[in-house]
Amino acid sequence: MKKNIFAVMLVAVFSLSAMAASGAHMTANKAGNASASRSTAPVWGLPSVPATIVFYGGDINVNDPNANGFANANTIAVGSAQTYPAVKAPGKTVVSGTFGNNSAFFGYFDGQGTYDIRTGVTEGNGGKSLASGTATETEVATGRDPFGLIEYTTSVSFPKKLTSAAGTTYWVNETPQCISNPNCENGEFYYLSNTTQETNGVNASAQVANQIYFNSSLFGYTWANWCDSSLGQNTEQCARMSFGLTR
Repeated sequence: MKKNIFAVMLVAVFSLSAMAASGAHMTANKAGNASASRSTAPVWGLPSVPATIVFYGGDINVNDPNANGFANANTIAVGSAQTYPAVKAPGKTVVSGTFGNNSAFFGYFDGQGTYDIRTGVTEGNGGKSLASGTATETEVATGRDPFGLIEYTTSVSFPKKLTSAAGTTYWVNETPQCISNPNCENGEFYYLSNTTQETNGVNASAQVANQIYFNSSLFGYTWANWCDSSLGQNTEQCARMSFGLTR
């Protein structure tokens, strides 16, 4: 839900100089057409991750007018914002890590990323965190350049494997960081890609459409559904994200 207007104004005042320097916004592309064709996506390779993929939402189609990137970063120059897409477990599955396709301004990282797996998320309510922490992160360029940025698959492994319960919906976040690398002061920021055609997806139908939540004190939102009309997305842009889980 949105914070009250006074809180939003405070956030705007304290983050104005950093955002002006970096050009960071909530999303990477504000244009969109909900009626655009879903049948002409280019074929890209699967992301490079260090384990077998058990779920992957699919690649972004950089040529689709509904392609978008959603603020998902923790950086020294800008601040923190997290985007949480949802996946429904089809059965009992053991999961060892998660990854997302995040576009970067410059391509600087700490080599560390945070993760958070939750259940019961609703508008204004973060539900329950089942596992969270910071882990060593791998960053591999995908070869795609949405919005003129550089897209990377950023992935982490959990210190302890998780077992999903059949039929349960999980909200998943992996956030790349840039808070210790000296280059981070140059205004690095990241955006989690969406997917409109689920190209190269693995068990992509397990993703729960239009259930993507945004949590960020930087932008003044607390567990807001990205499909809330106040956030400016159409139903195609905010339907599915380019993220996954590994065995």
